[in-house]
Amino acid sequence: MSSLFDPVQAGDLALDNRIVMAPLTRNRAPNAVPRDITATYYAQRASAGLLITEATAISQQGQGYADVPGLYGTDQLDAWKRVTDAVHAEGGKIVVQLWHVGRVSHTELQPDNGKPVAPSAITAKTKTVLIKDGVPTFVETSEPRALDAAELPGIVHAYAAAARNAVETAGFDGVEIHGANGYLLDQFLKTGSNKRSDDYGGSIPNRARLLLEATRAVVDAVGGGRTGIRLSPVTPANDVHDADPQPLFDYVVRQLAPLDLAYIHVIEGATGGPRELDDRPFDYEALKAAYRAAGGKGAWMVNDGYDKPLAEEALKEGDDLVAFGRPFISNPDLVRRLREGAPLNPWDKNTFYGGGEAGYTDYPALA
Repeated sequence: MSSLFDPVQAGDLALDNRIVMAPLTRNRAPNAVPRDITATYYAQRASAGLLITEATAISQQGQGYADVPGLYGTDQLDAWKRVTDAVHAEGGKIVVQLWHVGRVSHTELQPDNGKPVAPSAITAKTKTVLIKDGVPTFVETSEPRALDAAELPGIVHAYAAAARNAVETAGFDGVEIHGANGYLLDQFLKTGSNKRSDDYGGSIPNRARLLLEATRAVVDAVGGGRTGIRLSPVTPANDVHDADPQPLFDYVVRQLAPLDLAYIHVIEGATGGPRELDDRPFDYEALKAAYRAAGGKGAWMVNDGYDKPLAEEALKEGDDLVAFGRPFISNPDLVRRLREGAPLNPWDKNTFYGGGEAGYTDYPALA
């Protein structure tokens, strides 16, 4: 049986262990540019088999929160190169999460203060973050406009360009496409947010079309072995839902199988919440079986509320990688602590979003 601490191959990524640092938004990148402390933050956690960065906007249109990083400007790429250099100096592997938030945004964050974009002009009943008087402040999202079909190739191109820049210029080992948590690609997938009547709405193949086009474009840009994708079949995050998620996501993973991706990253249950939802049952083992039956060879990564015993059980059941989120915020040496059975530092929710080194780079490691 595999251990959490055994090496594993995920596409082109040779990982020292099966513990993954999940993407964690921290709102510490003014003007969408990572700071020097960001390099310190990720380098401190480089003992993870794989680091997945905080979600990173592929374009200004794709930004939904204040002070989150981007991948579309020279300053941003130069700053990310300092991060990847620091991680590699510590022997780590790091991929960047490619993000377009779609309707989960605000006019103040959009080009020319325009409306956020979405599959359909339905406002998300959720909040985003703006900086007010120097303080991160939660505000209601703005009313979106529906994307014209003619705009969609440009978004697909933005995914590919961001992936290429991430690998070739910023030095990332690969990329993860954010197809989860009620952001743009997930909005297209799900019936609650997609009411289109064209080739990108209605049937399952139509609703999955944009996600698959973006994924194929990224694979063409950097290779399947350097590409992962994150999915969340039933999370209610950001006011998203689907009337029948099992056939939808079974279809999606069957279509992803031939692309030879590095991994599939699945959020089980509600993001940061319950692993099982009474009103949204889902069979994750059936999802994995559908992917394998279609020839999918990528590593299977699970996420949501895992501790060491639950992670070990997941490996027994044939999962390959386990992503840990908040424990990595407060435990830069989480891998060692899990290996030694050492107690974990508690995290401070008050420092999750925005600020400087406090609650970011100042959590202690074991002596």
